[in-house]
Amino acid sequence: MDTVLFLTVLVVVFALVFDFINGFHDTANAIATAVSTRALPPRVAVLMAATMNFVGAITFTGVAKALAKDIVDPFAIDNGVVIILAALLSAIIWNLVTWYYGIPSSSSHALIGSLAGAAIAAAGFAILNYEGFIKIIKALIFSPFIAIIAGFIMMSIFKVIFRDLNLYRTNKGFRRLQIFTAALQSFTHGTNDAQKSMGIITMALIAAGMQTGDDIPMWVRIAAATAMGLGTSIGGYKIIKTVGGKIMKIRPVNGAAADLASAAVIFGATQFHLPVSTTHVISSSIMGVGSAQRVKGVKWGVARKIVITWIITLPTSALMGAAFFFVLNLFF
Repeated sequence: MDTVLFLTVLVVVFALVFDFINGFHDTANAIATAVSTRALPPRVAVLMAATMNFVGAITFTGVAKALAKDIVDPFAIDNGVVIILAALLSAIIWNLVTWYYGIPSSSSHALIGSLAGAAIAAAGFAILNYEGFIKIIKALIFSPFIAIIAGFIMMSIFKVIFRDLNLYRTNKGFRRLQIFTAALQSFTHGTNDAQKSMGIITMALIAAGMQTGDDIPMWVRIAAATAMGLGTSIGGYKIIKTVGGKIMKIRPVNGAAADLASAAVIFGATQFHLPVSTTHVISSSIMGVGSAQRVKGVKWGVARKIVITWIITLPTSALMGAAFFFVLNLFF
């Protein structure tokens, strides 16, 4: 088998593995609040999330196209397929490590950091498309702050609207609402997160000379959506435990507010073709909701650990991506 073809096949395989891992790593965030408030049993929530992720993933392609060209130009890089393979291996390992320890880190940060690090190792800093790369980094940095504000506003609105209602009846009603909000959350996750692997595979096809445009082939869309859906069906209960209970004590009204706020932020980013970290957005919206209710009710120690992980993911994954490129470059 031709070396370029062999490497491209490896990229496709590992991109789908990344999506599968992303399914049980990041998607757990989308259903964490619904499970923690017992609005949905874990098995039902996971199956619903898997279905809605698949639907969201095959519906949109704008984020995938942006990722395929905004970090590095696949038409201008030598050893492009090796760079992409190195980035995928780095991101997969980071995701598995953070999943094992139950840390809701960002798969998006891991993949983007790894891709940038591998590209720089191959061709220096000049290889980066700085306009597109900075746009993506800005989206990753500012989206959590927007989510905190959105969560705070959403919970504040709920407090005004439902201030005169019986707490028990309100919670019962919001448990029903959470079925919808968790489904919406999972759908928006698919519209953004699944796109990243689609963009990576498309970039590899372009770098290997197998495709000339940035359109996302239908087989890539279906394969990535299926991989994420299958990963979601496995579940990510360690992440659910952290996001759904360790940041703050979540009641149904809090969960619904957080779900609606984060879904709005994620889908807004999708509409602007910006890849954001669904992990960051969902965790931040929960913090915003908690702050609107009672600032001391948020377990800021846990939140601080999550933020530290957010900060170190980009540089660490970049170094790992560079290291994997140097190793792979010895063989290919």
